[in-house]
Amino acid sequence: GAEQREKQYRAHRGFGDRRGGVISARTYFYADEAKCDQHMETFLRCIDASGGSSEDGFSAIKLTALGRPQFLLQFSEVLVKWRRFFHQMAAEQGQAGRAALEMKLEVEKLQEALANLGIATKAESQHWFTGENLGVSGTVDLLDWNSLIDSRTKLSKLLLVPNMQTGQLEPLLSRFTEEEDLQMKRMLQRMDVLAKRATEKGVRLMVDAEQSYFQPAISRLTLEMQRRFNRDRAIIFNTYQCYLKEAYDNVTVDVELSRREGWHFGTKLVRGAYMEQERERAARIGYEDPINPTYEKTNEMYHRCLDYILEEIKHSRKANVMVASHNEDSVKFTLRRMMDLGIHPSEKKVYFGQLLGMCDQITFPLGE
Repeated sequence: GAEQREKQYRAHRGFGDRRGGVISARTYFYADEAKCDQHMETFLRCIDASGGSSEDGFSAIKLTALGRPQFLLQFSEVLVKWRRFFHQMAAEQGQAGRAALEMKLEVEKLQEALANLGIATKAESQHWFTGENLGVSGTVDLLDWNSLIDSRTKLSKLLLVPNMQTGQLEPLLSRFTEEEDLQMKRMLQRMDVLAKRATEKGVRLMVDAEQSYFQPAISRLTLEMQRRFNRDRAIIFNTYQCYLKEAYDNVTVDVELSRREGWHFGTKLVRGAYMEQERERAARIGYEDPINPTYEKTNEMYHRCLDYILEEIKHSRKANVMVASHNEDSVKFTLRRMMDLGIHPSEKKVYFGQLLGMCDQITFPLGE
């Protein structure tokens, strides 16, 4: 299963043209760094236009327009393997099958396992779990574990994680060339420029979801922006595709992170735009289809994720959601739940985005 899953995050020549099977979403191709700069300038003009026409506007961007997609693919592989290692360690401690946030590794056992695998001695790993509240309770959960890949870590550094089957250390990420390292830094710089402009103009910046094999990196980079720019209000919005089997786990983990760190959670919920391509790629390359098996299951996932966020709005008032759907049942569901939970339209915590072919987007807060 692990081997199959890893195939999802490898480049494959047959799927180099990402337009195949996608008719409802814009696709960007990496030409060079100058072209990425042009895309950034276009996005900046869109932010300016949105800020000039509305006091509460939105603008959407795609990260594949701002840098080399290969970086997103490689970084996604790092994040997925790192998370898989956590689940393997949890299984070793008898916690297999639990929900993501319910798994808690005992620090003592974890340190012993790391020592036995040759990763680090107990003394060497001790500093991993010092500072702030990490490991103070004697356990480490998935959010603690994710924080060990610090955003300040140089991504070109060789990261090693043990293969639990072979007992051997394996590189998570091949060394970047100097140029690739610069490409990664430029992508982050462009994101920073856009987020700062959006903040200045009072515009919410929605980072679009893309193919599942890019998404772990896109979501991680978006979370880093949310940490920085969503302190006082939700400026940066992440996007969750509810046709994915892991959508609910992703939403709940990220909401919990926002609670712990005290920033405003912003999200756009969609069903998804790459189903045909995703399924064809999974079948041809040989990994599990990441898409829910039926339309009904996707609807169930959409409403489950939406309800979780609406509950968070009720309890903290620090979450915001755009219901990006033209599905009548989803709109009615949202209105009913808002009434049940006492969420008033004037709070502007819930938005509706009626998608017209995914290219033109009309957004408005409830009540306007």
